[in-house]
Amino acid sequence: MAMNADSTQRLQSLLADKLADSLIGRLPSVTPRRVFGAVSLPGKATAVVGMRRAGKTMFLHQLRAERLAGGAARERLPYVNFEDERLAGLAADQLHLLVEEYYRRYPEFRGRETVTWCLDEIQVVPGWERFVRRLLDSEQVEVFVRGSSAALLSREIATALRGRAWEVLMHPFSFEEALRHGGLEVPKRPDFLDSAARSALERAFLDYLQTGGFPEVQGIPAGTRYQLLRDYVDVAMLRDVVERHAVSNVAGLRWLVRHLLGNAAGLFSVEKFHAALKSQGLSIAKDTVHQLLGYLQDCFLVRVVWMEAASERQRMVNPRKAYPVDPGLIPVFDRTGRSNVGHALETVVLVELERRRAEVTYVKTPQGFEVDFLARTPGGEMELIQVCADAFDPATAEREIRALVEAGRRFPQARMRLLTLTRDGLPAETPAGVVAEPAYVWLLTSPDT
Repeated sequence: MAMNADSTQRLQSLLADKLADSLIGRLPSVTPRRVFGAVSLPGKATAVVGMRRAGKTMFLHQLRAERLAGGAARERLPYVNFEDERLAGLAADQLHLLVEEYYRRYPEFRGRETVTWCLDEIQVVPGWERFVRRLLDSEQVEVFVRGSSAALLSREIATALRGRAWEVLMHPFSFEEALRHGGLEVPKRPDFLDSAARSALERAFLDYLQTGGFPEVQGIPAGTRYQLLRDYVDVAMLRDVVERHAVSNVAGLRWLVRHLLGNAAGLFSVEKFHAALKSQGLSIAKDTVHQLLGYLQDCFLVRVVWMEAASERQRMVNPRKAYPVDPGLIPVFDRTGRSNVGHALETVVLVELERRRAEVTYVKTPQGFEVDFLARTPGGEMELIQVCADAFDPATAEREIRALVEAGRRFPQARMRLLTLTRDGLPAETPAGVVAEPAYVWLLTSPDT
């Protein structure tokens, strides 16, 4: 955008209009999202990252509404979406016009009141990170940025802002958020309900495992939902992987995505997948498979869990477990026709652990037993979590609990937890030290933020 007098005046006028719209118009109505840990830190820009269509923009409006409720003046909550064709060609060295236009309108705030800037799709402005750093250094502000997964990856934010970034991961709705979005009551004591209330909650939980948590698909027919979710995946593949990384083997990428999303919670070996593609006549290098898997993690479509290991070599030679970012994707890509409630349940638990900022691995014991998750919380606590849809059968319960106990010997400081689909799926007995409860109870009684 050339900086002659006329273009500068037009740009200032456009930015003034966008500021006025954001500071006068009604804030959108949102379903509040829960964030574990701090949402912002002094002197850092908060980068809201996550899968496309997970609700990141609405979260920015939620933050504005919370500050408004906390007593901040409406005029101190500017929001600017840079994905506007009239701003095409905007450069970082022109962004100061936005700040100057704001303080020209509200000079009384400069240096006296904290202004909360929400900058949406900021990545379309080349060099945006220099502007954000300068804004943090020169003004009394807090800054929230959001961008598409294709251009604002979490690992790049930290590099771009040189240690001035604080990341908030936004996954699709949790079970609690989905309940509230649907206008359903979230029980204060989900472990202490009468039979009617428990049945209703378990029905809602089954629906959530099938539908998933993407905000846009809530309450729409299955056929429309499936098509919408396929579109999400296609856009993530094409824009966040193919275009961004100049991927030429699109056929191999599609095979990989279908395999991972259709085999949720399954063990994934690059070597075996490479051999399977080769048997189908598709040529792809093993290194390319590794790269594609990394790209799919970067755009948050796939979540990968490594085996707990004492050495990096041992970790690398063992298969990983792969999960979709949302259980609603499983029935869209599964070709077997089987019920995947167990895989969906495991997926929901993993994604919830990520929401809680836990580091997650899976455990293989020397006796050959497997425990789904070893979670390390930001506070340093450890928990072994086994997920089983139905552990009422004594043989099943014995196998699942034995795996936990064996893993517990290796990690004696870790709590042990068995999560089932319903209360009727709980084992009849559990040994001391093992907590067994329905997964929805664990999901709805999460630790304080």
